[in-house]
Amino acid sequence: MSNFLYGIDFGTTNSALVIYNEDTNQVHGTIIIPSLIYFYQHTGPGNSPNYVVGEAAISAYLEDDMKGRFIKSVKQILPRSSFIETRIQGKKYNASDLVAIILKELKGRADELISQDCRKAVIGRPVFFDDDDVKKDTLAQTRLSKAADLAGFEQIRFQFEPIGAAFAYEKSLTQKENVLVADLGGGTTDFTYLVLDPKKTGLKDRKDDILANGGIYIGGDSFDSAFMWEKGTPYFGKNTQYEATPGKVLTVPKSLFANICSWEQMNFFNSLRIQRDIEDYYYYSGNDPLFKNLMTLLENNLGYSVFQSIEKTKITLTAEDNAPFSYHKMDISIDEQISLENYEQIIAKDVDRIAGYLDTFLAQNNINPENIDSMFLTGGTSMVGAIQKLFKNRFPHVKLNSGDNFKSVATGLAYSGYLFED
Repeated sequence: MSNFLYGIDFGTTNSALVIYNEDTNQVHGTIIIPSLIYFYQHTGPGNSPNYVVGEAAISAYLEDDMKGRFIKSVKQILPRSSFIETRIQGKKYNASDLVAIILKELKGRADELISQDCRKAVIGRPVFFDDDDVKKDTLAQTRLSKAADLAGFEQIRFQFEPIGAAFAYEKSLTQKENVLVADLGGGTTDFTYLVLDPKKTGLKDRKDDILANGGIYIGGDSFDSAFMWEKGTPYFGKNTQYEATPGKVLTVPKSLFANICSWEQMNFFNSLRIQRDIEDYYYYSGNDPLFKNLMTLLENNLGYSVFQSIEKTKITLTAEDNAPFSYHKMDISIDEQISLENYEQIIAKDVDRIAGYLDTFLAQNNINPENIDSMFLTGGTSMVGAIQKLFKNRFPHVKLNSGDNFKSVATGLAYSGYLFED
C-alpha cells in the first residue's frame, strides 16, 4: 500500500485536491470542483440530508426550479463571528459543517481514485482571512480545521496558499530567483516574496527561503459585488421611491441592495422580518415593477444565475473591449453593453486597494522592486485586465509568469509534506 498525501486548495469559487504519492514523489491525480452546495427543497429518505456538491449542484439547482438552498462562496463566512448557523431542511449547519461537505466530497473522489482512505492533508489558507484581524483569522482557521476533521482527515497541516503556488512554480525554474507570488482568488489577494531554487525542490525545511507574506480581503467576488451594485441593482429597484405616509416620499433603504451584492449575505438573506419589509416597500411604492424584480430574485433563489451572467461579462472583458450584460429569467430582463473602460471604472476602488496594499507590503518588508527577478500570478482574478496592468506598471522590468490558475496552489500544497516533519 502506497503512502499518499492530499494537497487541498479550498477556494471561494473552486476547490482543488492534488493526490501526491510520497513513495514515488509524484503527483497521482488532480480533482477540481466548484465550491458549491445545493440543498434540495426536501430531505431524503428517513429525513436524511439531501444535497449535491460541485458541478452537480448547478444542474440540480436549475432542474429543481431553484426551490432549495444554493450555497456559494462558503469560504467567505469562515471569519464571520456574526454567522453562527443557518437552518436548512430543518437541520442546523454551522460554518464548519458547510465547509466539511465540500472537503468530504473532494476526499471521497480522491479516495476512490487511490482505493484508500487517505487521512493526511496539507490544506491551503489565505495569508489573512480578513484583513489582518487576528481574532477573525483565528476563528476562520479553527473552523477550517474542524471542517477537515469532520471530513475525515486526521493528520492536517496548513500552508499559506501563495507559498503553495510558489512551490508549484519552482518546478519550472532552471536557476535561483527572488520571486513575488500573487495569488488572486475569489475572496482574497495574497502576496509572498521568497527565494526559489530548483536545487532545493523537495527539501524539508524551506522556512528561511520565505522572506515575507501578506494579504488583503479583496478578490474576484469583490469585483462582482461592485459590478452588481453599479449595474445590477438598478434593475432590482435600488432607486425605488415609496410613500408610507401621504405626501412623504422616501427612497427604499440602500442596505437592502447591499445584501444582494454579496453572496455571503444573499445566502442567508431570508428572515421573515426582511421579507415583510420588502413586501411593505413594494406595496407603498405602488407596486413598482423594478422593485418587484427584487422580490422575484429572492423568492425564487435566482442569485446564482444573476452572478453567472456577471461572471460571463467579466470573463469576456478579459479578451474583448465590450461585453453584454444580459439576463432574462421570469419577469427580470437585463440587456446592457458594458465597455472595458466602464468595467475598469467600476472595479477601480478595489484595484486601487490592492495596489495600495502591495505598496505597503513592499515598504514594510524592505523589498526593492529592482531585486525581484520574476513574478508568478495565480488564481482566476489574475486574468482580469486591470490586474495585469497593475503589475506591469509596478514592475515593468519583471516578467509576469502564470501557471494553471485552478490547480497551481493545490499542487504546491501537495509538495509541502515537509510540514509534517516536527
